[in-house]
Amino acid sequence: MHTVWKGSISFGLVNIPIKLHSATENKDIKLRQLHKECHAPISYKKVCEGCEQEVKEEDIVKAYEYAKNKFVVLEAEELERLKKENEDKAVEIIDFVKLEEIDPIYFERSYFLSPDTTGGKAYSLLRETLKESGKIGVAKIIIRSKEQLAVVRVYEDTLVMETIHFPDEVRSTADVPNIPSEETVVQKELDTALMLVDQLTTAFDPAKYTDEYRTALMELIEEKKASNNTVSVSDKQPLPDNVTDLMSALQASLDKTSKKKPATRKKKVAKTS
Repeated sequence: MHTVWKGSISFGLVNIPIKLHSATENKDIKLRQLHKECHAPISYKKVCEGCEQEVKEEDIVKAYEYAKNKFVVLEAEELERLKKENEDKAVEIIDFVKLEEIDPIYFERSYFLSPDTTGGKAYSLLRETLKESGKIGVAKIIIRSKEQLAVVRVYEDTLVMETIHFPDEVRSTADVPNIPSEETVVQKELDTALMLVDQLTTAFDPAKYTDEYRTALMELIEEKKASNNTVSVSDKQPLPDNVTDLMSALQASLDKTSKKKPATRKKKVAKTS
């Protein structure tokens, strides 16, 4: 399993060397875009809006747009220095809270925590402490230059760190349009709805839920492959017109020069008696 972060996590005076691994993966089927006429893949280029020229990676700088078309340019060195100043590889658990106190809207991404070579005993201690207390730990961590709020909890027999949004990253419900005000609900309708909920209530089993669209899409793809309904694109890219024209011009010039060049005559050497 790929390690995405390496450091340590601590609570009180207990320090645990750990590695972070992505706990989930996106299984969306990625579809490429092809040109309808020749079925060649479509590529995207970074083009400057000002001079309309393609820009190389080394010619790009980052900036913050503080007003329409007004930017503050941030140099790569400045961003790197700021990152190093705030990138502490030791993550401290700040508080312990109950899981049910955190609304699911705050949760973002899950990571498995594994102990480094010397962290097994401390890892087990934190795991059992969380199990016995029924609490989860709240901590801060910097991942990919972004400070994250996170919680540490037990999942099956493994510690899991889940990044969560800061409060100002969760939008206000007051901004959601067309929310109906409180209205009197007909009791008969409510009773019927509650009866339906009771009939559909069951223990949660994640294995029973599948991505039906992804399954159907893969079946369609396999059917097309089996019926040889596929297209192939050559890896060889044709030379741009200007290069082709240049080669033709050079060859024509060479041919023309060869025709004009006079044949070399051998000089006769006078014989001496």
